[in-house]
Amino acid sequence: MAYKDLLVHLNNSKHRVRRLDMAIRLAQASDAHLVGLYTAADFFTSAFLTSQLAAGLIAAQRGLLADERNKAKAEFEERGRKAGISIEWREVEEDSGAKATLNTRYADLAVIGQPDPDEALSPKELDLAERVVLDSGRPVLMVPYAGRFPTLGQRVLIAWNASAQATRAVNDALPLLAQAKAITVLAVNPRGGERGHGEVPGADIALHLARHGLKAEAAHAFADDIDASDVILSRASDLGVDLIVMGAYGRPRLREMVLGGVTRSLFQHMTVPVLMSH
Repeated sequence: MAYKDLLVHLNNSKHRVRRLDMAIRLAQASDAHLVGLYTAADFFTSAFLTSQLAAGLIAAQRGLLADERNKAKAEFEERGRKAGISIEWREVEEDSGAKATLNTRYADLAVIGQPDPDEALSPKELDLAERVVLDSGRPVLMVPYAGRFPTLGQRVLIAWNASAQATRAVNDALPLLAQAKAITVLAVNPRGGERGHGEVPGADIALHLARHGLKAEAAHAFADDIDASDVILSRASDLGVDLIVMGAYGRPRLREMVLGGVTRSLFQHMTVPVLMSH
């Protein structure tokens, strides 16, 4: 089944056009409706400091933020019009992570940018991607803030560990996998037993994909001395993949997002787009 409702997260990040262009290509390929969700930044500081600042300075800062929002909207509408796709603009303020999560629940796939630690974004904006991945119940395509990605899903690496999250990610990625020229299922440090990987790690999920008409190669690697995320990224580079598919691990703890080790490492160091499902 093709994606028919897509959502792309936009904000005042300088990297937003990269993920917008990718979302538009996906919408064109599947004749999907695209929602541009803009999370409006605010002049964030403590209440005490705000009270000490001149009203004119605060107004000027908010004016700049409004200009950036209007620029993002113009980019979205112009690119969507040229692409000939169905588009819809939405804006949310305050508690942007919760509202982005809510909007994502009504999309087949959300396209969100990897947070750039060097950008001066509010803490809520920096945490938004993690919150949507863990709380929305929908697959999220994370686009790295560095690099160019002219293709998506031609050569795919599935990071497979036989878990419920990884299983869901594979299922959520089927519309993209259907267009792939090469698919590799990689199990890092696979475990045995009935609840593990079976006799040949990755073979069972590769067979499942074969029944969908998809040819996938099963591979595994043992690496006790380096992180599993490093093995995944290294193999992705060796194979020249343009998409990684993986389960996302973690949980919300009060207001804090707690990601598993491999998931957090991929969040921080991804080199190609990553489709994550929780």
